[in-house]
Amino acid sequence: MGLKLYHSPASPYVRKVMITLHETRQLPLVELIPAGGHPVDPGTMPLSLNPLGKIPALERETGPALYDSRVICRYFNDTGRGTLYPAGETLWDSLTLEATGDGIADAAILMIYESRTRPEEKRHDPWVEGQWAKIARALDALESRWMAHLHGPFDIGQVAVVAALGYLDLRHAARDWRAGRPSLAAWAGKMAERPSVKATMPEG
Repeated sequence: MGLKLYHSPASPYVRKVMITLHETRQLPLVELIPAGGHPVDPGTMPLSLNPLGKIPALERETGPALYDSRVICRYFNDTGRGTLYPAGETLWDSLTLEATGDGIADAAILMIYESRTRPEEKRHDPWVEGQWAKIARALDALESRWMAHLHGPFDIGQVAVVAALGYLDLRHAARDWRAGRPSLAAWAGKMAERPSVKATMPEG
C-alpha cells in the first residue's frame, strides 16, 4: 500500500506537507489521493482515517493514520532527515512562526466557510471582518517582528507562512495583504522562486 496522502492543492495545510515532501525529496514515495469537503458536507474527506474530517491525512502501512499538517510535516522531516526544525532555542521561534502562519490560514478559511456554507441572509459580516482583523494583526507582526527570522535558514515557520500567504492570494486577493507591508511582500516574492514553493502553487 505504501504511503497515501489525502490532499487538495488549494489547502494551505496540504501545501505545507507538499513543500516538506519536495524539500526532503520524498514526493515519489507518496501516492496523492484527492479529497475535499467542509464541515457542513464532508464530501470525500477521509473520515475513517481522520475523525475530524480534515486534510491532510496520511495513511501508512503500519500504525494509525497521521493527521494535522504539523504532525505530518514533522513526520516527513524526520523520515527524510530534513532540516526544517532547527535545534536549540531557535526551534521555539520556528514553531511559533508556524503557529502564526497556521492561524492566518485558519481565519482565512473560516471567512470562506461563512460565504460558502451559510445562506446569504444568515451571514454575519462583523464576524467575517473579525477574522480578517486576526489576519491583519498577524501580517503586521510578520512585517514588524519576524523579518530577520524569515530571511534566515528555511524552516517550518517559513513553510507555514508561505502556505498562508498563498492561500490569501488564492481566496482573498481583493483584500491586498501586501499593502503597507513591503518587506513581507518582497520576501514572499523571493520565496515564490524557491523550487518547492513554485511547484506547490495552490489551485482551485
